[in-house]
Amino acid sequence: MEINDLEKSRLFRGMTPKELSSCLDSLEAMEKKYRKDAVILHAGERTSKIGMVLSGSVTIESNDIWGNRTVLSHVGKNQYFAETYALLGEVLLVDVRANEDCRILFCNIKNLLDDSKKSSPWKEKLLKNILIISSQKNLVLSGRSFNTSPKSCRGRLLSYLNAIALQTGSNEFDIPFNRQQLADYLNLERTNMSKELSHMRDEGLIEYRKSHFKLLKTD
Repeated sequence: MEINDLEKSRLFRGMTPKELSSCLDSLEAMEKKYRKDAVILHAGERTSKIGMVLSGSVTIESNDIWGNRTVLSHVGKNQYFAETYALLGEVLLVDVRANEDCRILFCNIKNLLDDSKKSSPWKEKLLKNILIISSQKNLVLSGRSFNTSPKSCRGRLLSYLNAIALQTGSNEFDIPFNRQQLADYLNLERTNMSKELSHMRDEGLIEYRKSHFKLLKTD
C-alpha cells in the first residue's frame, strides 16, 4: 500500500500527506488479499468498513437461497464498495466476491457521522469524497436498470454495449465481464445470450472476441 498512490485516489483526494496519514490511522486502514471467487462480504452481515480495490477486481452480486445469481456491478482497481452499508450500519443485501486475485484496503468509517467526535480537516474532505463516490454508484445502478429494461435479449445487449461505447468514447472496447457474468448482469440465460451475440455478429452489427467488442455502423 503506497501512500503516493492513495493520495491520487477518489476517496482521499484533496488531503495533504499529513492529513492522509492521520486519516488512515483513525480509520484503522488494513490491507487484505483474496483469491479468485472468495466471498469478501456476505449478504446478511453488517460492516463498518468501506473497501477500496488496490489490485484485481470484485463483483457485487445478489444470490438467493434457490441458487439464482444476479451480477449488479463490477468494481475495478481504485474503485470502492460497501460505503453506504458502512455509513448506515444496514444489513448487506448483496455478496461481494473476488472476480480475480485481488488486494483490498478496508477503512472503518462507522464514526464519521458521530457529532460527538472531534472534527478534523481530513474528515470533511473524506465525507465529501464518499458522497461523490456514492453518487457515482447510483449512476451505475441506474444504468443497469436502464440496460435490463428492454424485454428482448438483443435489446438488452444493444443497450449495454451502446452505454459502454458512450462511456469510453469509442466503438471498440473491453467489457469487465466474462460471458456468464454478462448474462447474470443483464438477467439473461447464457446460452440464449451467446446465440444472440452470434446472430448480431453474422448480421454485421458487432465484432467480438472474448471480452473485446467492436460496434459496427450499418447502412
